[in-house]
Amino acid sequence: MYYLPVVAPCPHCMASQHHQTQASHQTFHPFSWPPVHHQHRMVLRDHGPNPYVVNIEEATLQNETFRTVLWTGEHLQLTLMSIPVGESIGLEVHPEVDPFIRIEQGQGVTEMGPCEDQVTFRRRVYDDDDAIFVPAGYWHNLINTGNVPLKLYSIYAPPNHPFGTVHVTKEDAMESS
Repeated sequence: MYYLPVVAPCPHCMASQHHQTQASHQTFHPFSWPPVHHQHRMVLRDHGPNPYVVNIEEATLQNETFRTVLWTGEHLQLTLMSIPVGESIGLEVHPEVDPFIRIEQGQGVTEMGPCEDQVTFRRRVYDDDDAIFVPAGYWHNLINTGNVPLKLYSIYAPPNHPFGTVHVTKEDAMESS
């Protein structure tokens, strides 16, 4: 996260000054104060399509549902997931969507392939910072092989789930599809 204590003034919001009246001059923007670190639990619900800023790591680690859509726009969607120990997302395909998946906690194995019976690409994913890119039309799965819930967020382009989707469990997700 970046902290910029000095922000250049917006030329449309301030009267123009042709001459600097002080030898040392800094303009402080009201939004340039240090970031507020959340001391409470966030409201995990779909905030789209309105402008939205979130500490994505904090939101992902707080999420305890199988799937919660956090933001849906016209061309993009952010979804949080928590996969229990020994469980998986389940083998699935998105013909028109390129998912991006980032691990924030846990470890597992990702599998991908062009056909349901040709899932031959397998890679281990470890704690935070691992990212998975799934081409549209590829079958894929993510299996939690660790001893803690696998916490991740997915970015779909275009959106993949209805606005406001919350699936508390994998069974809820299966019933709604």
